[in-house]
Amino acid sequence: MRSQPARYVGSMLRQKVVIAGGSGFLGISLACHLAKHGASVVILSRRPPKVTGPWQHVGWDGRSLGPWQQELHEATGVVNLAGRSVDCVKTPEHRDEILRSRVEATLVLGEAMRVVESPPPVWVQMSTAHIYGDPPSLVCTETSPPGYGLAPFVGRAWEEAFASGVLPSQRGVVLRTSFVLGRNRGAGGGALTTLARLARLGLGGRVGRGSQGMSWLHEEDMNRLFARALTDSNMRGAYIATAPTPVSQVDFMRAMRRAVGMPIGLPAPAWMVRFGAHWLLRTDPELALCGRYVVSQRLQSEGFEFRFAQLAPALKDLLQRH
Repeated sequence: MRSQPARYVGSMLRQKVVIAGGSGFLGISLACHLAKHGASVVILSRRPPKVTGPWQHVGWDGRSLGPWQQELHEATGVVNLAGRSVDCVKTPEHRDEILRSRVEATLVLGEAMRVVESPPPVWVQMSTAHIYGDPPSLVCTETSPPGYGLAPFVGRAWEEAFASGVLPSQRGVVLRTSFVLGRNRGAGGGALTTLARLARLGLGGRVGRGSQGMSWLHEEDMNRLFARALTDSNMRGAYIATAPTPVSQVDFMRAMRRAVGMPIGLPAPAWMVRFGAHWLLRTDPELALCGRYVVSQRLQSEGFEFRFAQLAPALKDLLQRH
């Protein structure tokens, strides 16, 4: 098995990297990581990030060509994270925007690649591990078939837009990302912030049946995966971006309670979750009631070493710094 030499990653990143849709939690985390390794980072987003940092912001609408496309000229690579958050009530309007924001942003990036004189040689595309649906206990890998429902449909459309947009001369990498655990750098902290708060209040118990899978990934390993995809010429095609040890929801929250020092966690039956998610948290209850177990065969065979392969050390690392 092979692994990527750190010095190679660092030297390759000391050039320009464009992050499309990079103003949120994941984008800011990745931008900080790439900049730390010497990259000149440009964030494309509708609005400037809520926090300042070692990057340049250029506005785009994620739907049409414009002056922003020149940022792709002679860039080392582009990372596409663009897409509306799924942390919302799934009204028809929100469902439409979840799909359109991903597909249209990907398609217009593909158009821009064909307009600029010297497009980046590598395009790293974010996708979702939710493409496999919500099988109760099956462990999915890169070769597993897609599931059914809104999220798998969006995932397939997202990846199809990428396949139609990537240039024949470009190296294309798709990272099907799972639930990312990270800290808040001023642009939000993702779902971990909410779950940690519930755990500290004694509400971090079994949700619904509790056996639904939680495939997770520490933000440091997420950033290392994106950096490797940008720099490792052997990486091509789709990978599952998740730690190799998915757990059930009840085990995840048990580890969370230990990390925050809360001995109890009250359970929440499905009916209560549906009511509270819709009327109090204004989000989709299926995010808590459904889940999936996914692991990457490709990353294992290619020698990627996770710095946080186990849940307890990952939570300890993140929650001690909150």
